[in-house]
Parts: sequence; C-alpha cells; structure tokens
Amino acid sequence: MGTEYSSPTAPRTPGAARRRVMALAWPLIVSNLTVPLLGLVDTAVVGHLSDSRYLGGVTLGATLFSFLYWGFGFLRMGTTGLAAQACGRQDQDDLIRLLGQSLMLAAVIGLALIALHPLLIPAGLALLDGSAAVTAEADTYARIRILSAPAVLANYALIGWFLGRGYSRITLVLMIVNNVANILLDLLFVVGLGMTTDGVALASVMADYLALIVGAGWALHAWRGWGWRRVTGVFGPVAGYRRLLGVNAALFIRTLCLLFAFAFFHSQGAQLGDVTLAANAVLLQFVLLASYGLDGFAHATESLVGQQIGADDEAGFRRVVRAALEWSLATAMLASLGFALGGEALIRLLTDLPDVRAMAERFLPWMVAMPLLAVASYLLDGIFIGATRTRAMRDTMVVAVVAGYLPVWWLSQPLGNHGLWLAFVSFTLARGVLLGAVFWRSWRHRTWFAAALDA
Repeated sequence: MGTEYSSPTAPRTPGAARRRVMALAWPLIVSNLTVPLLGLVDTAVVGHLSDSRYLGGVTLGATLFSFLYWGFGFLRMGTTGLAAQACGRQDQDDLIRLLGQSLMLAAVIGLALIALHPLLIPAGLALLDGSAAVTAEADTYARIRILSAPAVLANYALIGWFLGRGYSRITLVLMIVNNVANILLDLLFVVGLGMTTDGVALASVMADYLALIVGAGWALHAWRGWGWRRVTGVFGPVAGYRRLLGVNAALFIRTLCLLFAFAFFHSQGAQLGDVTLAANAVLLQFVLLASYGLDGFAHATESLVGQQIGADDEAGFRRVVRAALEWSLATAMLASLGFALGGEALIRLLTDLPDVRAMAERFLPWMVAMPLLAVASYLLDGIFIGATRTRAMRDTMVVAVVAGYLPVWWLSQPLGNHGLWLAFVSFTLARGVLLGAVFWRSWRHRTWFAAALDA
C-alpha cells in the first residue's frame, strides 16, 4: 500500500479487469460500512444521558452537517477524475499540482464556512424545525462542529487524490482512523469527562483533523523524490484552477439537485403523517445498504476509467466498463434478492413499533425493485466522473428532477406514499436512462476520449 508514484498497468483481459475492479472496490465497500457504526455509537453514548434533548440535538446537528458537507462532495469526485487521468498520462507534475490546488480550494471553502456560520447555522436549524430545547443543543453542537470544515473538505480532496491513483486501501485506513478516533473520543468526553452535546461535537472535530494529519502524511510521503519545485506550481497556472473549478462547478449543481430530491422526499413524507415519515426513514436504510456495494464499484470505476482515458487506452476503457457493469449488476441482484427474502426481518430489526413495521412492510416491494432500477445511475456516475464529463451529469440530473421527479409526484399524489415512492424511483430511473443515452451515444461512436474533459 505504498504511495510512491507508479504507472497504472491496463487490464489486458476481461478477467484481469474484473480482478482490478474488485481489488479497488472492496476497501471502499468496507469503508462505507464503517459509517453507520459511528452513528450507532453516537446514539448509544448520548442516548444514555439524563435528558432526551441531548440525543435530539446531536441528531439534528449531525443531519445539518451531513447535508452541508455533502454539498461540497465535488471536491472528492472532481479530484478523483482529474487525478486518475493524470496518473494514466504518468504526469507527476499535474498530480502534485492538482492535489495542492484541491487542498487550497478546500481550505478557502472551509474557512468561508466558518466565517459564515453565524448565518448558516441558524438558517439550517430553522429549516430542520426542531423543538426549542433540541434546537438549542443542536446549536451548541453546530458551533463546535463547524470548526472541522477545513479538515473535512481537505479530507475529501485527499481521498479523491488517492482514489484517482488507485490507492483505495488508503481511503479505508483514513475512514477507520477517523471513525475509531471519533468513537474513542466520544467515550472519553461524554462517558469519561461528563460532557454532553459539546463532547460529541468536539470528538468529531478532533477526529477529522487527526484523519487529515494521517492523510497529509501519506501525501508528503508520496512527494518524496518529486521535488519541491513542483509544489510551487500550485500558486501558478490559472488554467489548472479553471479546469478544477469547471469540473467541480457542474458537480456542485448536480449535488444540490440530489440534496433537493432527498429533502423533498422527507418533506412530502412528513406531510403524510408521523407513521409514514418513520416508515420511510426505515425503508431509506435499505437504499443506504444497497448503496454501500454499488457506490464501492462506482468509485472503483471512477479511478480505472480515468486512468484508461489518461493513458489513451480505449480497449482498456471498454474492458473496465464491462467488468464494472458485471460486478454492479451482480451486487444489485444480490441486494434485491436479500431484500425480498429478508426485508421483513430487517424491518423488525430496525424498529419495534407495530404501526411503523406494518407501514414499512406495505412498501417493501419498492425496496426489492430499487437496486435493479438504480444500478445504472450509480455505475454511470462512476464512468462520467472518471472521464470528467461533469456537464452531462449536471444536465441529466436537472432534467431528471424537473421533467421526471416533480411531474410524477404531482400526478401521483392521490396514491399517497406509493405515489411518493413512485416519484423517487422514477427520478432514480430517469437519471440512469438519461445518462445512459449520453453514454451509449459516445460508446457507439467511440467518442469517449475526444469528449473527455468537457467541463
């Protein structure tokens, strides 16, 4: 798992491509699985305090930051595609310059978020609409947690850079460092020192900066022998920033559309009643579980597609895409089969409220179908990010929301929650179909390499 520069070797056979995709994907899948563990520990630690407002405050504050930081996830995605292409070209100068520019952008955005937090935090908490006591605790959490913004965004850039170079195991290590440190610090501050909401927030801040130190140390190790002359290029070529901002701007709009889709789903579900809202929250855990595997293969595809495009290897590109498609379809079918056979048991595991259980079981067929309907959107996102064709991702996402999601929801309101799930599934399917049409046109006319870097 060294980080010295090495030229990627293109997979020369379909079997080699399948092995390469799995070798990159499994650490990403495992790292995804560490995320809910932290949420469980946070809930367990705060849930045993004397007042429920602490748990509510942490939940509300964590929700706010998951949306806030997720909105800047383009720093990970854009960096991955560009780093993978530079790696494929064996361009050490561009690799080191890209990391420096991504970290500079992360620092600027992170410091801006800290400066603007007196406006952002009250506005965000007002939208989440908690009780006065819970909102007060969430405000305490948020005013501490915002200090981690530069570290969180810098970690996005570092993870994207390592992933673009094919070092997915470093991503796993960084996630483990962050989550294990967060858990231990939770226990120290809350259980050991008697802190409450502030202790949970402080633990997250310290864990984020610890992960940044570890990731930056690995990056410095990678720079060994590359020479500090190339680091100075970070402050030089404006074209590099223009390229980075062009790729990331389209991804930012695409991410905002995705955030809107989830927020709209929650909002409309809430209007259907508390039981429906709770049942949908349970069912969304099925979507999350399926995404762990599908995202892992999509992220591996980002790296390998970018490397093949950078190396100008169209045959390797086609082998990687086919291998990723095979793994993704297998994962989707396995998830659908698992939900069909064990969905009711999983619902019982997630909630012991009879009304919520009964409601969730009524809508379980949507979850059985979801992985197979969503697989194309996950995989195609990975291909387009690796090719840095982010304008297509932005445009198809906007169309999927405006021409798919919202009209279907409007027409299907008489169906109640079935109509809401129909709209959400239609949105997911539209993303895959629209992006698939763009992909197929380029695949058929063999224009992927000519159209790369269109952002």
